[in-house]
Amino acid sequence: MNVPVAPENRLGFYLKDRRAKLDPAAFGFASGRRRTPGLRREEVAQRANISPTWYTWLEQGRGGAPSADVLDRIARALMLTDVEREHLFLLGLGRPPEARYRKNEGVTPRLQRVLDALDPSPAVIRTAIWDVVAWNRAATVMLMDYGSLPPEQRNILRFIFLEPRARAAQYDWQSVARFVVGAFRVDSERAGAATEVEPLVEDLRRLSPEFRAMWRENDVRGHHGEAVKHIRHPTLGPIAFEYSAFSVDGRTDLTMVVHNPATPADAERIRAMMEAPPAGASVEWRRVQGRRSNAAR
Repeated sequence: MNVPVAPENRLGFYLKDRRAKLDPAAFGFASGRRRTPGLRREEVAQRANISPTWYTWLEQGRGGAPSADVLDRIARALMLTDVEREHLFLLGLGRPPEARYRKNEGVTPRLQRVLDALDPSPAVIRTAIWDVVAWNRAATVMLMDYGSLPPEQRNILRFIFLEPRARAAQYDWQSVARFVVGAFRVDSERAGAATEVEPLVEDLRRLSPEFRAMWRENDVRGHHGEAVKHIRHPTLGPIAFEYSAFSVDGRTDLTMVVHNPATPADAERIRAMMEAPPAGASVEWRRVQGRRSNAAR
C-alpha cells in the first residue's frame, strides 16, 4: 500500500529517493551488507560537508528551510543534473536556483540537422551572451559566413556594431542596435554571465562609440518572440523575414533564431543563391549540388 507523502516533507522524500539510486562503491564507500540501497545519510552529509544531524532533519522534515548554499552542496553530493538541482531548490526554497552560466562549445549533430532542414530559412543557435554556435547554409548566404570567423568573433553584437555590412543591411540600424543591446543585457544577467561578458562589453565600448552610448543608457528590452524583419541584401536586394526565437528543449542556455522568408518568391530567391556555384567551383561541386537540389524537390 502506497503511503501519500505529506506536502511538507516532499523535500525529504526526494532526498531519500536520490541517495537510494547511488552506488556507494562509486564514491569510495564500503558496499557490503546494507539495510537499504544507495548511500547512507551520514555519507551524503560527509560528501556535502554538512552535519549528519542536520541532513537527517532535512529528510525528516524538521529544522526549517535549508539555505541555498546547503542545497547546492547536497546537489553536488548527490550528483544531481541541472533539472534535478532545480527541482531540489523548488522543493526546498520554493524558487529555482540562481543561474549558473556555462560556456558553450557547440551543439549536438541532431540539433545541427534540425538547422539544416530549415533551409532556405536562415537559422542560427546563439548562447545567452549572443555567441553564435551553430548555423545553416541559408544563414551563411543571407546573414554572415560565421564559419570564416574564429569562434571568439562569432558574436551578434560584434557583427551589429563592428561590421559595416550589418549597418548597410538594416533599414533602421539605430532601432535594431538598441533592441540588441537591451535584449543582450537581459539575457546575460538572467544567465548569471556578468563576469563572462565583461571582456566583450569592454571591447565594444572601446571600439564603438554607439555601443558605448547605448550601454550607458542601461535600457533593457524584452524579446520579440515573433516579428517581421526587413533587410537589404547586397545581392538579392530587399528581403522580408518572419523572425521567430525559440528556447532549445533541454538547453535553457541556447536560443534558436529562425528567419523564415515572408513570401514564396523570397524563399526561391534565397534557394537559388544557395545553389549558385561559388567562384572557382569545381565540376564535382556542381554535380553534388545538382543532386542535392533534385533531392530537395
